[in-house]
Amino acid sequence: MGMTITEKLLAARAEVESVQPGQLLIVKIDVVLGTDATAPLAIQVFRRMGARKLFNPDQVVLVHDHYVPARDVAAAEAARAVRVFAQEQGIRNHYELNRGGVCHLLLPEEGLVVPGDVVIGADSHTCTYGAFGAFAAGVGSTDMAAAWALGETWLRVPESIKIEFVGKLQPWVGGKDMALRLIGDVGLEGARYKAVEFCGTAVEQLPISHRVTLCNMAVEAGAKNGVVAADESALAWIRPRAKRNLRLYRSDPDASYAAVRTYDVSSLAPQVACPPAPNNVKPVDAIEKIRVDQVVVGSCTNGMIDDLRVAATFLKGNKVSTAVRTIVVPGTQAVYRQAVEEGLVATFLDAGAIVTSPGCGPCIGGHMGVLADGEVAVATIARNFQGRMGHPGSKVYLASPAVAAASALTGVITDPRVVKH
Repeated sequence: MGMTITEKLLAARAEVESVQPGQLLIVKIDVVLGTDATAPLAIQVFRRMGARKLFNPDQVVLVHDHYVPARDVAAAEAARAVRVFAQEQGIRNHYELNRGGVCHLLLPEEGLVVPGDVVIGADSHTCTYGAFGAFAAGVGSTDMAAAWALGETWLRVPESIKIEFVGKLQPWVGGKDMALRLIGDVGLEGARYKAVEFCGTAVEQLPISHRVTLCNMAVEAGAKNGVVAADESALAWIRPRAKRNLRLYRSDPDASYAAVRTYDVSSLAPQVACPPAPNNVKPVDAIEKIRVDQVVVGSCTNGMIDDLRVAATFLKGNKVSTAVRTIVVPGTQAVYRQAVEEGLVATFLDAGAIVTSPGCGPCIGGHMGVLADGEVAVATIARNFQGRMGHPGSKVYLASPAVAAASALTGVITDPRVVKH
């Protein structure tokens, strides 16, 4: 019996010939990620364990992205703890505000995650890196501390689900809509502790930014990881950035799957996840004209340059509704710079939007976009549980940059296909 790409990735780093779902493994780690939100606790645990040195400082990455610029004294103290630890341990891949961005977009951009890697991170959306042909999964801060010390972790080999997207996508429909369609279909636990393998002709046509969205949001269906095999299109993006050698894996033709689902995207409309959870999904044209107070474009799900270009296409030469606070969050400093050079930032400012520094602030209800009681947001973020972006009485609708930008113009949730631009 053959193996899936996830099984091959884990077998290679466990240094065994083959693995089966349910098997417990000790796996060597290529990259361990921590953020300003999760590393402070891990640092405490690391010291309580009696650990003195990291297994390899060059395989540990620390990113300040959740509460930067520091929103309050507590955030400033947490950032300082991370800063001191990075200096003490000689961590070169320590990304402060001035050279960073949202961790899940920053690491691939910096060439720190490459095909064939096994990556863990103390953040649930670490599964994003599967878009680059890697195994990547979120863990708790205590597991991260142990990995810092040992360079390995234990994992149970997940069963795999094959999700095949076929057909040709219509205008203003992409990875976010495909992800939401899947989550709406299988539910929040439909892929619980499964490896979700995305494939098919529609996936092969997607740029990296859309594959990032697919793998990022696999966790919203309960998945352990999401993964897309690295093809020539992906390699063209990765190779110029890669800091290490690539290891390419693909699923065997006779690999076994717990389930196989096929979706024809030819008739897929833009999708929206309504409150109070990412699985409450409807086509945008089935949603009533709900008034919107705030629109956010960005986050680890839709913060790449392609995403900003889509939003700018709608906003160029137009004005956002005076009733809508429109916030654009570039995913990284490099994306921000490119948006400036392409004139996208000027487009956003001319339209009446604001552009913030890269980070997770609005997405997690941290700062730079917190919602008040009763307010409604359309956001390109990954989840919309009650209170996610602020007050428990607020409501968040998840959508693509196209839907978000169209809604910013009209002041209500809007189908981008009917907006002139």
